[in-house]
Amino acid sequence: MRTNIYIDGYNLYYGRLKHTDHKWLDIKKLFEHILKIQSPKSSINKIKYFTADIKSKVASHGQVAQQAQNNYNRALELLYPDYFEIIKGYYSLDFANLPIYQKPPDKSQRAKVWRLEEKQTDVNIALHMYRDVVKTDCDQIVLVSNDTDLEPALEAIREDKGNSVQIGVIIPIEKQTQGKRHRPANQRLSQYADWTRHHILDDELASSQLPLKIPTNKKPIIKPNYW
Repeated sequence: MRTNIYIDGYNLYYGRLKHTDHKWLDIKKLFEHILKIQSPKSSINKIKYFTADIKSKVASHGQVAQQAQNNYNRALELLYPDYFEIIKGYYSLDFANLPIYQKPPDKSQRAKVWRLEEKQTDVNIALHMYRDVVKTDCDQIVLVSNDTDLEPALEAIREDKGNSVQIGVIIPIEKQTQGKRHRPANQRLSQYADWTRHHILDDELASSQLPLKIPTNKKPIIKPNYW
């Protein structure tokens, strides 16, 4: 079963990778492993990775962070040219005068802040999923996201294509454990899916890392020190 995987890069990073040592992630290896468990007859046809270029002036590591992201994207494109495609949105950095956090809210109490927002990612994911299904480019789509904004896209695919296409959802959060506070898994995406994986395990991330050094025709790509 030809499977296209659509990865919300922002959601994957902040939902599962940010506070780990597993950012140098071999995406193809990880999701091949999960796909084999959830849908054994499946094989990866395409991996579409939706992201946006970091703005170095607001990144914790500045220009180094931007270079690290570029190297990571290059590594994946170099290793998996027949499978891997990057689709970019962009970050918008704007001034905002927002109410401060207090209960009850008081709109008269405001603070001037920078508001950083990722643009176009949800629309890009929705369009790519729908167009690929319409073009019968795959037999199964797998969405890697915990974002409710993508619910209408899955609903439209299910309504228009019925059971002619399989739908899988992978929620990029850690496994729920009792006594520990977790980001909740979004249940709204699952209502349109044939199967849902509600977590990604630590050992799955650890065993799905890129080589520390990746040779190229010029200078090798090396895992960033702070990753």
